Amino acid sequence: MSENRTHSPDESERANAGLATRVCELVRACCSGLWIESHEHEDALRELAELAAAQDWTLAVWSAESGLRGAGADPLGAAAGDGPEDADEAADPLVAVRALTQLADGRRPVLLVLVNLHRFLHRAELVQALAEHIGWGKRQRATLVVLAPVVDVPVELQRLLVVIEHPLPDREQLRQIGREIATEPGEWPEGEQEMAVLDAASGLTRLEAENAFSLALVRHGRVAAEAVWELKTAALRTGGLLQVWRAKDGFDALGGLGALKAFCRRSLLCSSRDDRDRRARGVLLLGVPGTGKSAFARALGHETGRPTLFLDVGALMGSLVGQTEQNVRRALQTADAMAPCILFVDELEKALSGAMTSGRTDSGVTARLFGTLLTWLSEHTSDVYFVGTCNDVSKLPPEFSRAERFDAVFFLDLPGRTAKDAIWELYQRRFGLPEQPRPDDTDWTGAEIRACCRLAALLDLPLTAAAQNVVPVAVTAADAVEQLRRWADGRCLDAERPGRYRRPERLENNAPGTPSARRRPTRRR
Repeated sequence: MSENRTHSPDESERANAGLATRVCELVRACCSGLWIESHEHEDALRELAELAAAQDWTLAVWSAESGLRGAGADPLGAAAGDGPEDADEAADPLVAVRALTQLADGRRPVLLVLVNLHRFLHRAELVQALAEHIGWGKRQRATLVVLAPVVDVPVELQRLLVVIEHPLPDREQLRQIGREIATEPGEWPEGEQEMAVLDAASGLTRLEAENAFSLALVRHGRVAAEAVWELKTAALRTGGLLQVWRAKDGFDALGGLGALKAFCRRSLLCSSRDDRDRRARGVLLLGVPGTGKSAFARALGHETGRPTLFLDVGALMGSLVGQTEQNVRRALQTADAMAPCILFVDELEKALSGAMTSGRTDSGVTARLFGTLLTWLSEHTSDVYFVGTCNDVSKLPPEFSRAERFDAVFFLDLPGRTAKDAIWELYQRRFGLPEQPRPDDTDWTGAEIRACCRLAALLDLPLTAAAQNVVPVAVTAADAVEQLRRWADGRCLDAERPGRYRRPERLENNAPGTPSARRRPTRRR
């Protein structure tokens, strides 16, 4: 599905503009067909009503429940009596569309808002009427406005409708909502506590924010961030696209990865919200399974005081035409609204591996998902730090890891001796295991060390005995691990130490004084 969207070179300013501002511009430009994507119909209708009153426009609203209301009446109030008397006829959107010819006089703009019209667009006669009235309305200054929570435009209307989004409330609007609810002294926080509450409420709709603030008042007698986080987590879980990860531990609970930790901490510390060129973009983590990529994303959120959003790319795939693209836009819009935050996508290669053959296998759905994500990575202006992981780089489209998509691409190899000792100490403390001999951990990952400690505590066995139940991934997938190391050699940064990653064999062969370190003579052909 393709449709006209209000994107321009100055997209950041457009994205921050209110709904009324964008509708006003489009109506003045004689755009006679608009599709407003909104989950907050009451607020959207209120903004349109205020705009119509300020500009002296005619406004009418149709819904399946109330029929046609309007022509100067308050669209949020009772019916004005202008619609058909028969209930079945009033609920028919085709009647409302045809009534537009009676509302328009050609002198001042007329807006006819059709609420949740997407539920009726299976009717051919309605789609045809919309197409004809959009063309007619351009000459008569009459605009049809579809107000719906999803974008599901029939092919006949894709070139006739301009799609815009009703933005979620910004921090100032959230602050205003909170202060209207928490009116007694001490109920609304100040200073850093207020910022924590606004951080927690970012990404919520106006109604969800009201519910969260009210829940906090009932539970604590004041608006507290914890209660807001609880409702926010539940709201995101209902959507099924994003989950909020709130780790209890930071980098101290994650052994090794010194260079990666230092790079991300410094890049976020030096990131500027006001200067797009100095804003941190994120990192791509390539590595052996079990080396701590997911754990790092969790710990990074705790370390930097940002929520970590987990994006399930598999859940983005929809069964209906256009549903996948809609899910991607909605998930990224929510992440932008929740900034500053960390957006974590695990195992990217599984979701994007079919992008290059998407036209032959899934009608281009994966390719469009991939393209939307690439565009967002390069052009998003919000303070969202992206962390993506990959276990098999051969399945990842090459353009995904080019410069300016990420701040850096790191390779997480099997941990070295120092990192392993730190991981052993960490998990022995966590599982209450006393000092004791450790097993041979050659080619073990951090996940395998954790598994050994957990089994030792579970089965009440020494570590050396519990190790008999652990088979390292470097053994079960030795060829894949070696291929991954070979690809990363010289192409990625090392997560353990500053600089580019070098395979262990190459480090040994290139050590000073070894015969292989000397340059070999070039053979003549």
